Amino acid sequence: MVRLIMSGSGEGKTKQLIQLMENAAEHEVGCMVCIEPKRNMSFNIRHQTRLVDASEFAVSSFESLRGFVCGLYAGNYDISHIFIDDLCKVAHSSNEREIGEFLNWLDAFSSPLNLKVTITLSAAPDSATDTMRKYM
Repeated sequence: MVRLIMSGSGEGKTKQLIQLMENAAEHEVGCMVCIEPKRNMSFNIRHQTRLVDASEFAVSSFESLRGFVCGLYAGNYDISHIFIDDLCKVAHSSNEREIGEFLNWLDAFSSPLNLKVTITLSAAPDSATDTMRKYM
């Protein structure tokens, strides 16, 4: 299951994501991982959620992000929820076609595993493509 949180810059997406991580830490079974473009949230979340600074692993495209997500899951089958803060900054791309392809791939990857994925994206919701709207 993929959930997309989309709003303009500075409109509280990261704060909402932190609240969702807190809720997941209290109610979900399994491990949680948050991929962020740079380490920003280290003092804001519980220790049950593993923070991953994508810049430390040279994640620089949607293709490398796909491989990174697969590697995270292959290394730990107990992951129940992946959070990605600011998708375009993590993948270093704001190409709408690539975003849509990534979201569709992520849904196809996560669904059979019962893996939840929550993503933030900095853009006006009215600019969302049909693919993006499907996950909002």
